[in-house]
Amino acid sequence: MNDREKPVGQQKPMETPAARTRKSDVKPAKLGREVQARLGQQLRAMYDDVLNQGVPDRFADLIKRIDGNDAGNKDRQ
Repeated sequence: MNDREKPVGQQKPMETPAARTRKSDVKPAKLGREVQARLGQQLRAMYDDVLNQGVPDRFADLIKRIDGNDAGNKDRQ
């Protein structure tokens, strides 16, 4: 019986794209130490810039308002 003759309930399950490209004898790609170090430097530089930007004023104001509301709610309990 070939795939065309099988009843609908007995069809092969669909393969995912990952299953189609996966091979048992293929090793995962590895980055060299120099590439890893350079990538790490670039990521640190990018995230340092983000951290140095600080919190925008509108977020700081919102946090103050939320903290103020929580303090008011605690007094009522």
